[in-house]
Amino acid sequence: MAENKNPETEVQRTQEDINEILRIRREKLAQLVEAGKDPFTITKYPVTHHSAEIKAHFEELEGKEVVIAGRMMQKRVMGKASFCNVQDLEGGIQSYVARDMIGEDSYKDFKKYDIGDIVGVRGEVFCTKTGEISVKASSVTLLSKSLQILPEKYHGLTNTDMRYRQRYVDLIMNQDVKETFIKRSKIISAIRAFLDGEGFMEVETPMLVANAGGAAARPFDTHYNALDEDVHLRISLELYLKRLIVGGLERVYEIGRVFRNEGVDTRHNPEFTLMELYQAYTDYHGMMDLTENMFRHVAKTVCGSAVVPYGDVMIDMEKPFARLTMLDAVKQYAGVDFNEIHTLEEARAIADEKGVHYEPRHQKGDILNLFFEEFVEENLIQPTFVMDHPVEISPLTKRKPDAPDYVERFELFITGREFCNAYSELNDPIDQRGRFEAQEELIRQGDEEANHIDEDFMNALEIGMPPTGGIGYGIDRLVMLLTNSPAIRDVLLFPTMKSLPNDK
Repeated sequence: MAENKNPETEVQRTQEDINEILRIRREKLAQLVEAGKDPFTITKYPVTHHSAEIKAHFEELEGKEVVIAGRMMQKRVMGKASFCNVQDLEGGIQSYVARDMIGEDSYKDFKKYDIGDIVGVRGEVFCTKTGEISVKASSVTLLSKSLQILPEKYHGLTNTDMRYRQRYVDLIMNQDVKETFIKRSKIISAIRAFLDGEGFMEVETPMLVANAGGAAARPFDTHYNALDEDVHLRISLELYLKRLIVGGLERVYEIGRVFRNEGVDTRHNPEFTLMELYQAYTDYHGMMDLTENMFRHVAKTVCGSAVVPYGDVMIDMEKPFARLTMLDAVKQYAGVDFNEIHTLEEARAIADEKGVHYEPRHQKGDILNLFFEEFVEENLIQPTFVMDHPVEISPLTKRKPDAPDYVERFELFITGREFCNAYSELNDPIDQRGRFEAQEELIRQGDEEANHIDEDFMNALEIGMPPTGGIGYGIDRLVMLLTNSPAIRDVLLFPTMKSLPNDK
């Protein structure tokens, strides 16, 4: 009869085994120190090549000496000769380590090295009988001793919560994760190159601000001890960048962190990367053209094609992006024509009929936007510019001259998600003050996401801002799209997590 295993006993035994392995690793380090071979005294190592480079240029490197370094991920000891796999930035490469080539003492040391140790290998590039490109070691150097245990190779680091908390382990165990973040860096570089080519100037603006405006979001609050003032972390880059347009810097952009005191889900992280740009003497149509060209350029540069996979669909950024008004979108997907709705009472009635929840403070334009969110967004899979939003939800945007209840604004939607938000910027200081005053009234009614009047910004507008187009891009969502990542945490190296007891 089979013995019943006690789960608690098994866990205890596993922990005891782990503790013993950790003890042995520290003991090995102590022995190295005692023998005058402390790896932590090594300050540099003359790396000449990386794994992918050696494999890609094997024909010209065969028989030549290279120096590689990285983390030992596998090791097979077979008497007088062994194999190990060294993982570096670009991937992994096998090394053949023989006693007769590195010396008896060095080989004894090598046999004691652990998975996870960081090693340097000097040797000759060759191809094994099985066809694997490798490095035949003439010396192996222990560069750093790993005192912890990596996850088991074939199962990897599968605990999602732990992957996000210990991203350094995630990057070691999952090559696709490393590739995602390498691609993220390339995406941001491609954006900068594109904008530089369009004559834009990169700038930096404050993160700690007295008035957190420019978006509908709750800020994080803190206190500045030196000035004895309460300040906020910025929620947007907009109002300071517009000040620079007033100052005569005609094309500016900033890529930086913003902070919004809101929930965490697959699309939102309270700390995220935003890019905003402003261009004098253009409007939201100019911003549409720039956006379409930039997305296409970045996709081709980073992915090699403007047609990219996301989930089970192919997103086509090669062909012209669709353009439709919010009114037409709601009419198409919700079957409601807000051109025929003339009063707030009529808007509330149709919302009640369609089951769209609204609050007492919401006006007709707010309800139109609620219909859009309820019925339209999820259907906009291929790139689509949604234009001409109601003025009630656009406090910083220029009105449409022929339809003053609406504004010259668009949002770009792909995969049912908003990727950017753009305006013909409001440069009329009288109209802007009226919009800010309406926002102040919303604050009095309990809206924690409304904007306070920014008097210094108002002063800048009164000095005079030229006609301007402006836009804000969620960089993280663009990275999600171009890396086929389902959640924002997958493209943030260190996403926001609730602290564990030991972290506090």
